[in-house]
Amino acid sequence: MQVSKQDVEKVAKLARLEVTAAEKEAFAKQLSQILTHVEKLNQYDTKGIEPTSTVMGRVNVFREDVVRPSLPTDKALANAPEREADGFCVPKIIE
Repeated sequence: MQVSKQDVEKVAKLARLEVTAAEKEAFAKQLSQILTHVEKLNQYDTKGIEPTSTVMGRVNVFREDVVRPSLPTDKALANAPEREADGFCVPKIIE
């Protein structure tokens, strides 16, 4: 499937992005290649195949959530540039 520079311009406008002429050409080419590949994948019959998130056959690998003691506040805030009584300060960036 061919994506034109006009298609890229339209998508960029919808996303409120500024793109240069060179980027428009590059993105049109790249998107065309992606859509061509997707079309190729769509020709395969995938009925009856369960969706997977991994091909390695792993199951839930989360560890059990166990409460453990944490760092003391003084040690946790040792490298903070500014501190308050119960935490650290973040500089104000919005007026």
